[in-house]
Amino acid sequence: MYKIAILPGDGIGPEIMTEAYKILSVIQKKKKIKIYTKEFDVGGKAIDKYNTALPKNTLKGCQESDAILFGAVGGPKWNYLLPEKKPEISSLLFLRKFFNLFINLRPAKLYKNLNNLSPLKEKIIKNGFDILFIRELIGGIYFGLPKGRNNLNPENISAFDTAIYSTNEIKKISKFAFKQALKRKKKIVSIDKANVLESSILWREVVTKVSKDFPEVQLTHLYVDNAAIQLIKDPSQFDVILCPNLFGDILTDECAILTGSLGMLPSASLNKKKFGLYEPAGGSAPELQNKNLANPIAQILSLAMLFKYSFNLTNISLAIENAILLTLKQGYFTQDLSNGLNFVTTSTMGTKISENLLKIL
Repeated sequence: MYKIAILPGDGIGPEIMTEAYKILSVIQKKKKIKIYTKEFDVGGKAIDKYNTALPKNTLKGCQESDAILFGAVGGPKWNYLLPEKKPEISSLLFLRKFFNLFINLRPAKLYKNLNNLSPLKEKIIKNGFDILFIRELIGGIYFGLPKGRNNLNPENISAFDTAIYSTNEIKKISKFAFKQALKRKKKIVSIDKANVLESSILWREVVTKVSKDFPEVQLTHLYVDNAAIQLIKDPSQFDVILCPNLFGDILTDECAILTGSLGMLPSASLNKKKFGLYEPAGGSAPELQNKNLANPIAQILSLAMLFKYSFNLTNISLAIENAILLTLKQGYFTQDLSNGLNFVTTSTMGTKISENLLKIL
């Protein structure tokens, strides 16, 4: 029995989560696996109902599950709230910290025969790319203290955030990254801004020290601005990219566009026990809400990552990926992946992927 807490959230979250349910249904039918799912309110929807983005019942449901499948939270409706009360911070960031989800995995793939999806020139991405971003998720500038505002002078208000990392934080995420690299091409690029930031100087020192325990893995350091350039210039040069929290957030979104759309990028946030929160990287996209136009692939790929990392069912994870690839090869594209004229709806895409998964399994 596997237990998954389902948190659809706001915006397009419930719509793309519906398509993930189709995949779960096929898996249960074909593999005879017992999967227990239960939905919980989170984000803006929960604020409207309970005056909190993360009700106690939702947190309890997550604690009693083996993994969390997350949709998206937030939207302009809740912009009036103080930052710490907004759905993104008071639910998603809280869950990351509460469950010590310090590992964030964001794979970015462009398959060789789907180069037309990328905005990059053919000569750059003719061989596709397969990058695994490993981002430290509960440290750095997003969580560092102190943070806040100085309002003593209303004519000249100042605001401040603290970018802070400790040796232990860097060491934990680095060891995980090197272990993942051993399973791939044995190459890591570590991202920092060590020419100007003290936290980055320490980051580089610790990553270099950890690398001594993994002599088979080739380590390279890149400043974050150069990394942004190199991802455009030649993404295929990268295999594993290790990032602090802020830099990882920015570079993974850049890489999502290189694959064709934010709707293609899944993510997994894990703790040392492999308990994880799995979510698409594209956000709530309120402008697409209830239009049946959102791309559900990132949500479905996030479910695939759940089977791989939390349930250790790699065969099922791979089958889901292959079903998505087959669907794209067959010429089914949502609006964000199309030329704007010939595209399928959110629900049609989910149905086509589930039909192909049924054949593959």
